[in-house]
Amino acid sequence: MKILVFVKQVPDTDDVKLDPKTGNLMRDGVQSIINPLDANGVETALELKEQVGGTVIAVSMGPPQADDVLKKALAMGCDESVLISDRALGGADTLATGYPLAKAAAKIGDYDLIICGRHATDAETAQTGPIIAAFLDIPQVTLVEHVTIEDGCAICRRLLPDRYETVKVKLPALITVCSEINSPRYPTPLNIMKALKKPRVVWNAKDLNCREDMIGAAGSPSSNKKIFEPPKRMAETKYFRGDAEAMAKAIVDTLEAEKII
Repeated sequence: MKILVFVKQVPDTDDVKLDPKTGNLMRDGVQSIINPLDANGVETALELKEQVGGTVIAVSMGPPQADDVLKKALAMGCDESVLISDRALGGADTLATGYPLAKAAAKIGDYDLIICGRHATDAETAQTGPIIAAFLDIPQVTLVEHVTIEDGCAICRRLLPDRYETVKVKLPALITVCSEINSPRYPTPLNIMKALKKPRVVWNAKDLNCREDMIGAAGSPSSNKKIFEPPKRMAETKYFRGDAEAMAKAIVDTLEAEKII
């Protein structure tokens, strides 16, 4: 079984600040990490490999330093890595990101399952995985909280707001996983050493035969005009004292007075 797992390098969100003049994220000097939900995707791929055998290939798109997250994926246990890096890919929205990632999957070929994190913490669109599946014309299952492989199919349990849903999908297919699916393993010193000897390749847009009008800023129908912090507001705090019944009545009276209920 061949599993592709897509990973993204994102800024450590605890350290991100906004440029007060441009409104853009200030990434200089900010530590980058593997997108946490993509780490869940790597763990899912490795667990499936342990159950049914096969190969796990980690794929990422970004500048050369994005190779750092691929090194972590290899140290966790992935067998190979592919980095898609090209200045022509810069400024891509989710559509122009999903397209070259789909082209990479097609170039790798013979995959059975593609795994993505539910969303990336730097944008939280949850669009890239479904876009990849659409370009590849394969079925997709999102919000996966548990998955097993049986008779050429993936049995997926989806985590919905108020219930679970079980879906059986024929392979090849793409799934996006939730954080509830597992706890990613830590790379061991031995696996970190082994990672240095595993196959790693770098492809650019030409290697993938990408259309120039479908990549980078030119291939992005959407763009962020500005990112800003909401203005801080001073709010009056009311404290209620007394027994539970008295406090409950006082809260209800206050909410009615404010026409909230």
